[in-house]
Amino acid sequence: MTDWLGNVGVHMDLLRNLAVLVVAYVLALPIAWDRERNERSAGLRTFPLVAIAACGFIQAAETVTHESAEATARIVEGIINGVGFIGGGAILVGKASIRGTATAASLWATGAIGAAVGLGAYETAVVLSIATFATLRLMIPFKAEGKDERDTSGARPNEATDNPPR
Repeated sequence: MTDWLGNVGVHMDLLRNLAVLVVAYVLALPIAWDRERNERSAGLRTFPLVAIAACGFIQAAETVTHESAEATARIVEGIINGVGFIGGGAILVGKASIRGTATAASLWATGAIGAAVGLGAYETAVVLSIATFATLRLMIPFKAEGKDERDTSGARPNEATDNPPR
């Protein structure tokens, strides 16, 4: 069946493309596991999908870009913008806090992992995966979550005593 496809100029390299997508998927899993474990808005499904989508866009564009650096840069730019848009949806703004910025940044890094794999920059993808996962895991003790200067009345610490109610 593939002989006639080759005769008409279609070259299928399914196993190579599948292997590359699997690498992108696997490199996203530690990040996805961390976000899922911490019950964040994106997790085990979202992160691998972002990685393989970014990788897939690069792979699909290879037939159109024909090794043109400028055309490839435009594809990467579109991936950066698209993943940034998805990450923006993970950020929740409340009255006293903003949540989801680490998840949004992790989504962006996962898009970069997928793009790097798609471009064949496997070392970069591995470093991004390790650095992102390590940052999410190792920086937890340094995070000052839940430490707000406001008391339950909404007043700042010395505000209640400085300005008594009239």
